Amino acid sequence: MLEALLLIPIALLIWGIVIYNSLIRDKNRVLQSWSDIDVQLKRRHDLIPKLVEAVNAYAHYERSTLDEITRMRKSAESAQNPTQQSAAETALTGQLQTLIAVAEAYPELKADSQYLDLLQQISEVENHIQYARRYYNGSVKSLNVRIDSFPDMLIAGFFRFRPAEFFEFDRPLTSTTGNLEQ
Repeated sequence: MLEALLLIPIALLIWGIVIYNSLIRDKNRVLQSWSDIDVQLKRRHDLIPKLVEAVNAYAHYERSTLDEITRMRKSAESAQNPTQQSAAETALTGQLQTLIAVAEAYPELKADSQYLDLLQQISEVENHIQYARRYYNGSVKSLNVRIDSFPDMLIAGFFRFRPAEFFEFDRPLTSTTGNLEQ
């Protein structure tokens, strides 16, 4: 009888350790997957000045569009969390759409190999961002479900685990002809 009573606290302790370790694993998966998104966003941000420079060589009078993209890029780089990052990247994508539409009015720019190479690189980065976003949001969903589900919520609440934020970035960058690869 005494042995059975001792087994109950030991079983509860083991159960708590298993749940805690699973929550830590899921939390670290969210952090690692956010890092993957961050790397791709930095690659995207590094390509933007090159694209602006290429377009600027042909479209001198579109200065306001180029200045706005530069401002939005800085805003996106300074975002502090997935919600801010999502809003900043969506705005930046909209402005890049405008830039590409302007560029498409210049046939000699559309034929420029540097410009086409930049569009290809940006297209690849956009695809990587979408894949990384899907993985990150899946990791966030998994963690958040565990935090909100019984009995994991008991351990999560005790150790102050907080739900992670989703990264919504559904607006892929395309040219007016439908894609970036022309």
